[in-house]
Amino acid sequence: MNPREGGPYRIHWDDFETVLAIAETGSLSGAARRLSVSHATVFRRLGEIEQRLGVMLFERSRTGYTPTLAGEELADNARQMEAFVLSAERRIVGRDLQPTGAVWITTTDSMMAGLLAPLFAEFRTRYPGITLDVAVSNQLFNLTKREADVAIRPSNSPPDTLVGRKLVDLGMAVYGARGHVDAEALDLSQAAWVGPGSRLFDQPLIQWMSDHGYQDLCQFRVDTLIGMLSSVKAGLGVAVLPCYLADGDPDLVQLSDPIPSLSYGLWFLMHPDLRGVARISSLLEFMTEAVRAQRERLAGRPL
Repeated sequence: MNPREGGPYRIHWDDFETVLAIAETGSLSGAARRLSVSHATVFRRLGEIEQRLGVMLFERSRTGYTPTLAGEELADNARQMEAFVLSAERRIVGRDLQPTGAVWITTTDSMMAGLLAPLFAEFRTRYPGITLDVAVSNQLFNLTKREADVAIRPSNSPPDTLVGRKLVDLGMAVYGARGHVDAEALDLSQAAWVGPGSRLFDQPLIQWMSDHGYQDLCQFRVDTLIGMLSSVKAGLGVAVLPCYLADGDPDLVQLSDPIPSLSYGLWFLMHPDLRGVARISSLLEFMTEAVRAQRERLAGRPL
């Protein structure tokens, strides 16, 4: 007998997905966006689920949908099922032996602009069977949930749940706009500074600037390194920038040695289940060789 026509199964596979989406977003509209369906569809699905089970799964209020005890239990079961499915997917994906297929990569805008774009082009020439799908974001995607396969990012504390390899150290130094600053006579304690915006989340840089009294000299702030670079070039002030991004720019002049306390490691990170996947191993080995060949440039040069 078809369970949708009154058979023994009152919970269907897609019910778990619907309940989990509502529980984690707290609203029908949020669940609709996550599931890529309409608000009306989620409303109808929830009504059908509750009718079949004979129990209310969510308390409705003006502020949103809050799971009842039954709803929370069903959502917890859905989370376990989601984790199991994702784990199975990673294991199956890991069985390929040839370097073909797609690799989802997440990296930052500054890494893409200052280092990775030409390396990706070279990699594609060497491995034409591998498609690279790159998400440029300053937020770390969730590799456990397969929002990406690989992260190539600066970090001094990569997540313990991921595996990977440190490729090089990345240097940071102070830069100003050529024609706007006199590198020989400039006193950094009297200069206008471009600082990191609140959403850049670079606590070591904020602390360093505070320790040296530069935070109070910030007349402009921006929340990406590319934005800081553009602001310095426009003459809005001096700033600490990655050497890999600023050294090759003819419009900028280096005003300090690389700052040891602000050095970052560049990491190639992936979920443990993806170790041994041919296309990802090929990318790891290529990036290791190509990036380390530029070790000195990426660490920055002393004045």
